[in-house]
Amino acid sequence: MISIMIGSKSIPLPMIWDALFDPSPTPDQFAIRDYRMPRTVVGLVVGATLGLAGALIQALTRNPLAEPGILGVHAGSAFAVAIAVGVLGITDIAGYMWFAFAGALVVTLMVMLLGATRRGSSPVMMVLAGVAVGAVLTGATTALTLTNPDAFDRMRAWNAGSIVGRPLEVLWPIVPFLAVALVVALAIAGSLNAIGLGDDVAVAHGVRLIRTRALAVAALTLLAGGATAIAGPVGFVGLMVPHVARWIVGPDQRWIFVYSLVLAPSLLLASDVLGRIVMTPSEIPVGVVTAFVGAPVLILLVRRKAASGL
Repeated sequence: MISIMIGSKSIPLPMIWDALFDPSPTPDQFAIRDYRMPRTVVGLVVGATLGLAGALIQALTRNPLAEPGILGVHAGSAFAVAIAVGVLGITDIAGYMWFAFAGALVVTLMVMLLGATRRGSSPVMMVLAGVAVGAVLTGATTALTLTNPDAFDRMRAWNAGSIVGRPLEVLWPIVPFLAVALVVALAIAGSLNAIGLGDDVAVAHGVRLIRTRALAVAALTLLAGGATAIAGPVGFVGLMVPHVARWIVGPDQRWIFVYSLVLAPSLLLASDVLGRIVMTPSEIPVGVVTAFVGAPVLILLVRRKAASGL
């Protein structure tokens, strides 16, 4: 409700109620129904998707610093979308979402491979590999958009991570994939609990390691790729929220996933509201706000001794 009420012009709660249940063709009601409500719904969907993606990738890699943005997954999706829009001329989300999925999958597998050592995956190596891959792909994305001014104009706000001007129509092609990823993530949460105790313990509990990890990568691909296709690369939400959920409910991934689905959209909408009011009448994209909030959190987590593994 706060997300709908606050903006360049504050709208009282009774007017929101009238716009929902007693519509009339007034400018304020038009702004509510066609602008602020879709923006809020998109923020709820993207936030829940990012929170679950962060919790899933931390459980999969047993790395408390893992997050789709830090590990370069968002950058992979953004680079693939830049190719679709700037080179191939695909401007419909139903078309370039497949590129977002492919970019997320390729970078996820690449970072996991680069972060692997003889003793298993290394959290530090994985973060370094993700930062390096993400930096290269971000530079390549910028180069692609600058070579095509029209594509750059269309992608400028998207590339900063924004939910401004996203109609509800952008959700319909992607929501089915996000729903499948949600079901898969919740289905393998128990197996991820066992994997967190070590591969040998997980096998002793009857967990199929290859199948569980393959399903986790597939769900992560759909979540990270879908969120990036809708709102661009919004970082740090998937890093912060799973830690807050873990502080509340402990190490059980089933509860961490559920709490992340609630806390992440709250954080994203709060960041979006903050971006509207700090530079009124201009706005700061939500991806920039979450970066300002998330960078100190990342530094704190890196300096904590408890952040060596999950």
